[in-house]
Amino acid sequence: MSIDIFSAFIIGLLGSGHCLAMCGGITTMLTSAIDKAPNVKATQISSQGDISILVAAKKEVPNNRVCSPLTLRLKLVFFYHFGRIASYTLIGAIVGFTGSIAAKNIGLPLAGLRLIAALFLILLGLYIGQWLLWLNRVELLGKGLWRYLSPMAKHVIPVNSSKKALGLGALWGWLPCGLVYSTLTWALASGSSFTGATIMLFFGLGTLPALVALSLGIGGIRTLLVNNFFRKIMAILLIAYGIYSFIIAYQLMF
Repeated sequence: MSIDIFSAFIIGLLGSGHCLAMCGGITTMLTSAIDKAPNVKATQISSQGDISILVAAKKEVPNNRVCSPLTLRLKLVFFYHFGRIASYTLIGAIVGFTGSIAAKNIGLPLAGLRLIAALFLILLGLYIGQWLLWLNRVELLGKGLWRYLSPMAKHVIPVNSSKKALGLGALWGWLPCGLVYSTLTWALASGSSFTGATIMLFFGLGTLPALVALSLGIGGIRTLLVNNFFRKIMAILLIAYGIYSFIIAYQLMF
């Protein structure tokens, strides 16, 4: 496993606290009403990323049999995260291809792109530590696209089937997010669509432990990740790795 791919996984893991703020509401929304009685619909409002979603959750009935609450919970969580990570992977492939085109046709050195990626990693650490919030401005870059994509949520609401959970996850992967954008700079510097896709795949896998634990009601994970001291330790580690990456990229470039 290359260092970039491993690094992407660690970024996703260390940034999971931010994921809980951005995607935690949706992840909880998928399963919050499953444990109700079979014929009782439950509604919940979740507001994330400039759109509000009204959810009516109900029992899914495959092959004329009622799913157990645990089975349905696991299915919805699996398909939602599969769709989300698939979108990350697709975006990584697009960005990686763009980086390769820039390197070949414009002559932009990949080492220069890695310098930018390292700077974004430092900014991400400062962002997660709540010391410098410049990445909020970066998230604005995706707002225009999100305005076109967010209305598609009405086609997958209510989330009462695996297909709709998959669709919601695929849509949510395009949500403007500083954590995602910071990792995409590594995909950009990878110089190939395959490596860019792989980097974002492992980033998505790194975010899974926290979000899946939240979905399954393991509250201790959430408590740890949102703890102010723990968050700042994770932020310092990201900054330290960003500085190390910057030094390596600088040496390669000069």
